[in-house]
Amino acid sequence: MKLSFSTAAQTDVPALAALHNATAADLTRRYGSGPWSVGATEKGVLFGLRHSRVVIARRGSAIVGTLRLPTKKPWAIDVSYFTPVKKALYLTHMAVMPSLQRWGIGRLLLAEAVMQAHAWPANAIRLDAFDADAGASGFYARCGFRECGRVTFRKAPLIYFELVL
Repeated sequence: MKLSFSTAAQTDVPALAALHNATAADLTRRYGSGPWSVGATEKGVLFGLRHSRVVIARRGSAIVGTLRLPTKKPWAIDVSYFTPVKKALYLTHMAVMPSLQRWGIGRLLLAEAVMQAHAWPANAIRLDAFDADAGASGFYARCGFRECGRVTFRKAPLIYFELVL
């Protein structure tokens, strides 16, 4: 599948909110209600644009995948579980259009995140995944991320992952 990658702009906000909502609805339909069921708003997407690098994958003109790379630690991350590094990025809000999942878009988004991290420069990419059937822990492990720990944050079981660069 031919994709192009870029940094999101303000004009992409409605499409990004729609993508996140479609992904949340699909996970809820498949796995039931959970922390993954939370929808996105355009206001929330705009916040992400101001406080992180938002990477988008396009197939033609359509946005088919996205992720955020903030430098600030998300509230659910405890850095004591991770390898000490000079500069880390935190991968958050990854989403792939449900009808195109399992086509390699997520893997290509992660490869783009690694390229962005090298250019930043950053020494690691850190993330958390739900420790549930709706979580993507197996995907991250297959993509070379190392499990660093398991925690429960606000009743949500999480698995921490990192990729040291």
